Amino acid sequence: MLIKLKKERTHQEDRRLALWLATSAGLLNAIALGAFGFFPSHMTGNTSQLSSEVSTTDLNDILFFSTIILAFVSGAMIARIVVLWGIMHNLRLIFCQLLFAEGVLLTGISLFEMHFHTLTSNQEIIVILCGLMGIHNSTSTQLSAGRVRSTHITGTLTDAGIALASVIMAMLRRDYSKDTAAQKSQLKTHLTTLFSFLSGGIAGLVLFRWFGFNAMLAIGLLLMTVATVSIITVSVRVRRVRLRIH
Repeated sequence: MLIKLKKERTHQEDRRLALWLATSAGLLNAIALGAFGFFPSHMTGNTSQLSSEVSTTDLNDILFFSTIILAFVSGAMIARIVVLWGIMHNLRLIFCQLLFAEGVLLTGISLFEMHFHTLTSNQEIIVILCGLMGIHNSTSTQLSAGRVRSTHITGTLTDAGIALASVIMAMLRRDYSKDTAAQKSQLKTHLTTLFSFLSGGIAGLVLFRWFGFNAMLAIGLLLMTVATVSIITVSVRVRRVRLRIH
């Protein structure tokens, strides 16, 4: 699921990726809404809000919305640079390590908020969360070659609509080609992403009401666990293959 450097990536792996990363993105997005009244992954809305603030010439809000958009883009850029560096050095576990680092950062933010939460630090935390969302979305996008975008639901809905239209037209033409099968598989992947993000969002609001910032801490620990399990699994498999060769 978290390995890129191999001959072929299956739709089943993409669906597992969507299940874990889109669900965690939905959870974090909803928890951030409950804690700060803000969606850290909703860049379309934030960009629209920036346009609105420009028209009202509110310098503080203009600076804030510009910063969170820059943070999201910077997170995506950092993830891309790290991945390219890993590919150059043939590091099969680079995505696992990237996800683990994201989990560590989120865990640190959660612990800080649990012990030192104040209204005056809200904007700084939101900026950091937007950067983490950029890393999160960039990671899933690069892993799946654009088939899974864990936070970009507008794009996923568009892709799902295109895939659904292709499947319907193929059914009307009674086309049973490989292209039709691929479109069906892709549609299932998009629907898995949408369902995961939606269910994660619903669960996130409920969990924050019950557990507060402990719920955010759980997401950080979850990402670290998923990455660690993948690292261990791949390392064991590689060791077994090397033993067979020798």
